[in-house]
Amino acid sequence: MLPQKNHPDNEFCHIPMGDGTKVDSNQKGKINRMVVLGPNSSVSSREIVGFLHMLELPLNIRLTCYGANVNGYPKDVLEATRKVRQLDPSHIFIKFRGFPPGDPRRCRAKRGGAREGFHQLEAEYKLLNDVSYAIEHPKHVDLSLPKKVPVNTFVKIVHEIGGNSN
Repeated sequence: MLPQKNHPDNEFCHIPMGDGTKVDSNQKGKINRMVVLGPNSSVSSREIVGFLHMLELPLNIRLTCYGANVNGYPKDVLEATRKVRQLDPSHIFIKFRGFPPGDPRRCRAKRGGAREGFHQLEAEYKLLNDVSYAIEHPKHVDLSLPKKVPVNTFVKIVHEIGGNSN
């Protein structure tokens, strides 16, 4: 039950949650997303979690300090993340997460200390104000390559600069 061929999820790594033989076998076919609130978001983590529960989708939702973790089958998770972003589109961000909420291999409560990836998330969080501003104030960016300077023109400039320094 993977997303369709040209879906953004297929442009990135899809991490299957279980192969049916390990402790996490109940995660087979499921995906995880982190809902990250920007610093100036008009909604709180609790409001996000409440909203996700009100969707009544079969999801595992966990409140976090930065927003929420959402776990479930791709169709449900992608629907939930699409709808939750509509609450504050320029301040709510969705990020991939490789492990389901509470997974003992990554859960801070079971391992102690910050989990792997938390410091990366913390660094990304510092950039979210700039990202939000760019979303709210889009500007045209020209991506065409600059034209090359002809060799004769370049040689002439080098001789002019070299001649002026003598």
